Amino acid sequence: MFIGEYNHNIDPKKRLALPSKFRKELGKSVVITRGLDQCLFVYPRKTWEEIAEKLGTMPIGEAHTRSFVRIMLAGAIDTTMDSQGRILVPDYLKEYAALARNVVVAGLYNRLEIWDEAKWQSYKNEAEQNTDKIAEELGKLGVY
Repeated sequence: MFIGEYNHNIDPKKRLALPSKFRKELGKSVVITRGLDQCLFVYPRKTWEEIAEKLGTMPIGEAHTRSFVRIMLAGAIDTTMDSQGRILVPDYLKEYAALARNVVVAGLYNRLEIWDEAKWQSYKNEAEQNTDKIAEELGKLGVY
């Protein structure tokens, strides 16, 4: 399980060292794709295969479903961590998430999210102001 948030840097060669605490669970091969809210999602290979299978069975007759599946699957890249736990973040994904040098790697149960540090702070501040409302809605669903 991935939890916590960690500040890291993307080096000039577009490499990002993933938090050492996550490396064993991630394994050597990970998949990076466009995420929601203008961040990137990083999945262990096995988890990605399960998600991709679900995405592949979604109905293609609905435009919004096709768009979502295209963004997630066509935007994905399979990459391997080097001996120092670094992954290469391709330009098209850096541009999508507007990643500069300073990023936040957030652990979210079965995936990691990579955020531009300033965007993460802004997103987190807004979410923290709405925590009570979010908890109420989750309570109605029996989640919290």
